[in-house]
Amino acid sequence: MPVTSVIQDAQALTLTVHAEFGVKVSRLWDAYLDPRQIEKFWGPVEYPATFTRHDAVSGGRTNYHMTSPEGEEFHGYWDWNEIVEQKFFEVTDGFAHSDGSPNTELPTTRTTFSFDPQDSGSKLTITSNFDSMEALEQVVAMGMIDGTRSAMSQIEQVLSDLRDYSKNFTTEAQLLSDTQVRVSRIIRGTREQVWLAHHDAQLMKRWLLGPDGWRMTECALPEAVGDSYRYHWEPESGTAEQGFGFTGTLLEQLPQSYERTTEQMIDTDYPATINESTFTETTAGTLLSIVITYPDAQTRDMVLATGMTNGMEASYARLESLL
Repeated sequence: MPVTSVIQDAQALTLTVHAEFGVKVSRLWDAYLDPRQIEKFWGPVEYPATFTRHDAVSGGRTNYHMTSPEGEEFHGYWDWNEIVEQKFFEVTDGFAHSDGSPNTELPTTRTTFSFDPQDSGSKLTITSNFDSMEALEQVVAMGMIDGTRSAMSQIEQVLSDLRDYSKNFTTEAQLLSDTQVRVSRIIRGTREQVWLAHHDAQLMKRWLLGPDGWRMTECALPEAVGDSYRYHWEPESGTAEQGFGFTGTLLEQLPQSYERTTEQMIDTDYPATINESTFTETTAGTLLSIVITYPDAQTRDMVLATGMTNGMEASYARLESLL
């Protein structure tokens, strides 16, 4: 067990967990910032977690839920207050309703995750600060201590299985639910570079092309939340009638970290999707994570069957060559 102690301090109104791991701080840090990894150990063993948003910057937001053996979902959120790379991050940790809105009937905590190097690897200290003794006693009664120990028991396996995860620079698609897919790729470049590559029209025309043989003929970008965008591609050896495109609206944006848009194929009656893109710094580069919400499972499966993931991988490989 990586947990070395759990200390409940009634005077300071804190609950502190100490744990030690046989990996470098950088590896443990990445495990917490990567939604694909943290959801493998966040929460008790019997309650697997799903992270649908996880933008690790000051002002960012995390949305997640844990699923019971009976299929019941328990939702939570983090509001990111402060982050210092590979040192610590502080979040406001709270319970949520199914729509992601805070459940104000349950306590919130100010929680700090501190990462410190050791000769044998790294030490993690998680300190939860409560507003009152009643709030502290309430979450302890709900099983927070046992749940934390159960969750921590899974981290070492994650770190071992994914020890060389940063060497995997390919696009992967993961089914999160009947309507959601997460497409992820570590891109070898800084977050600023990767963000700019998604927000500079001339640069996008050089890499956002899918498989070889296509050209981007239109790239109209939104300037502010509420604005629309429009992309169009044509085959290099074909006619305009053989082309296709997408349009949508920018719904929310946290510069260089997160944005949420609608997306719909032009001149079709296909229903629109909601796309949430997160840009996260890791030791290997920038993790781009896109959660796509479809209207139903049939539409989700139809789109995945088109080879979407392969086309995205071709574009991201091209982007890396530019960076």
